[in-house]
Amino acid sequence: MKDIIANAKRLYRLKLNQTLPEYKRYLFNPLQTSPAKLTAIYGSRGIGKTTLLMQLLQASPLPKESTLYISCDHPMFQDVSLFDFVEAFSQLGGALICIDEVHEAKDFEQALKSIYDFLDIKVYFTGSSAIQLVNPDLSRRYSMHHLAPLSFREMLEITQQVALPVYPLDALFEQHEQIAHEVIDRLTDKKILKHFQQFLSVGAYPFYFEDPSKYVDRINETINLVLHQDLAKIFQIQPDKIDNLKKLLLTLCVTKPLELSMDKLASTVGITKATLYKYIRYLDDAELIRHITHEGKRFAAMRKSDKLYLAHPNLFEALCLNQNVGTLRETFFVSALLPSYRLHYVDQGDFLVNETYQVEIGGKNKGFEQLNSIENSYVVSDDIEVGFDRRIPLWLFGFLR
Repeated sequence: MKDIIANAKRLYRLKLNQTLPEYKRYLFNPLQTSPAKLTAIYGSRGIGKTTLLMQLLQASPLPKESTLYISCDHPMFQDVSLFDFVEAFSQLGGALICIDEVHEAKDFEQALKSIYDFLDIKVYFTGSSAIQLVNPDLSRRYSMHHLAPLSFREMLEITQQVALPVYPLDALFEQHEQIAHEVIDRLTDKKILKHFQQFLSVGAYPFYFEDPSKYVDRINETINLVLHQDLAKIFQIQPDKIDNLKKLLLTLCVTKPLELSMDKLASTVGITKATLYKYIRYLDDAELIRHITHEGKRFAAMRKSDKLYLAHPNLFEALCLNQNVGTLRETFFVSALLPSYRLHYVDQGDFLVNETYQVEIGGKNKGFEQLNSIENSYVVSDDIEVGFDRRIPLWLFGFLR
């Protein structure tokens, strides 16, 4: 075990020498100040979890020899007990360890429980998919933090070199005019719509800033890793069935939400309806799609199909040539609110938010015909800089995190 620890420390030193982005994500401060013994960072692939771990390690006041980074997908950990490794590191003076790709370790859940119960060491750990990390047994023991793709606010902070605040949901509905002016006034060029249109295509995944010309290729690589490695391994999906998952993604890319019934969607993909529901759950857990239920299902069983969306507008760039502008707008809205807020679709308008606000998504000329008789109803409009009364700019929902 000492040889493995020595090798892990050598790799850690090499990784510490790599240049890290100066920009720190919205989770950095809460994680750095968290008193929790074990802390999980979960989310989709490619959104910067490893970078966040390294930033936490670089900022730690502890001596570097008492800190360590490991990735469980490295071959040297293939036959190594995660608990035994962390125990040995702790006995050698280890006080903080960051464990990347923890779901690649054998029996990782039991190892984490044992570390929590028996060792005096602080642990941050990540998983590329929320599938096995977010379960009641784990979440009761540890501090769990979801890392989302870059928000529109974060992208502006990076590209415009400006500090911008996060706003709570209620403030966006009740004070949106004031907030929109505050944000635009902080931008040097004042061109919020230009930046928003760019964000719908690029910038949600931090690797965009490494090489913008390779962004679409990197998204495709990320999708394939999720399908062929994460989902195939966790759910024991046969290689020939992975193509059906990809076909489902492509079908969602070129059809409007609810344009196809579940029966027709299953037929288009070439799978049974039961398998379709299973695949939808897999892709939703892996944060490649989002499914929204009808608000009536809160109270009773209803024969209403779920609305299915790609998880972020940037995925359209990799999966289809032509995008429907209405679907793109709705996809942005869904990606901005989930998973932090409750979202259902409705018959009048588009969405019910937090069981309080009813909204319809559209362009700058979208009317209120469907919403006039509904209390707390709003039109969320694309292509406007500042709203008025019950009309709110779509871009503003990129400031929820």
